[in-house]
Amino acid sequence: MAAGLAWGILAGYARRLVPAELQGRALAVAMVGIPIALSPGTPAGSWLGSMMGWRVSFGLIAALAVILFIWTLIAVPDLPGQQPDRRLPVRKVLLIPGVLPVLAVIFLWMTAHNILYTFIGPFLELSGLTAQVGLILLIFGVAALVGIWITGTLVDRYLRNLVLLSLMALAAVSLVLAVGMREQIVVFLAVIVWGWSFGGASTQMQTAAADAAGNNVDVVQAMVTTAWNLAIASGGVVGDLLLNSVGAVSFPWALMALMAVAFGIAYLGKQHAFRPGARGQRP
Repeated sequence: MAAGLAWGILAGYARRLVPAELQGRALAVAMVGIPIALSPGTPAGSWLGSMMGWRVSFGLIAALAVILFIWTLIAVPDLPGQQPDRRLPVRKVLLIPGVLPVLAVIFLWMTAHNILYTFIGPFLELSGLTAQVGLILLIFGVAALVGIWITGTLVDRYLRNLVLLSLMALAAVSLVLAVGMREQIVVFLAVIVWGWSFGGASTQMQTAAADAAGNNVDVVQAMVTTAWNLAIASGGVVGDLLLNSVGAVSFPWALMALMAVAFGIAYLGKQHAFRPGARGQRP
């Protein structure tokens, strides 16, 4: 609940801190915390849990939360929220042209991502890399940082191109893994491209959703958070079903199918969802 609330608030908040022409970049800067936290956080949390017990990891989470609370209270400016008379009901925001396609792409993209990410251990057994899960996640996190840097630099000018390229990249990763999932060098290279394509996903999708929703950015960002978390759950469920029925060899094929649909929706969403051109110069 806390994570969902934070994700719903932070995107709109970051955009309010800067002029309109810098909103995409501000969102990229704000969201850089996610891959930074994932790359050392997941291996470090696992290591601490195995060495000192899970209570130490949870204790550190609590301590960091207190520090972050105090820092935010002192340093972060207080900005007004959206005026009540300017808010639309959730149903009407959902029907704004472009919003549903963005949410659909989020759900499909993140479901595909989480099938592989959640069950990365069983998948790495196919190439004999089970003992290298920590290294694989670290490489993924570093590549994600590169992806978010590229997105932050280009998102305000080339949002549509970035989205289509990222979707094609994960589809290509799926194809490569389907063919060479038992080759270690193939897996390492695929993880680099996968991490890069995922790094900018949050910024790209939240920017597209906010652009489509206009003044209803707070409501649509709550929808983005909901779609994202539903996809995390969906990836776990679908991945579990595939793992127990067909095996981890089926993961790349499932990813390809999902990414093909996601790419089709994004490509067709040229008018409202994923519009071409620089963000401050669109009609």
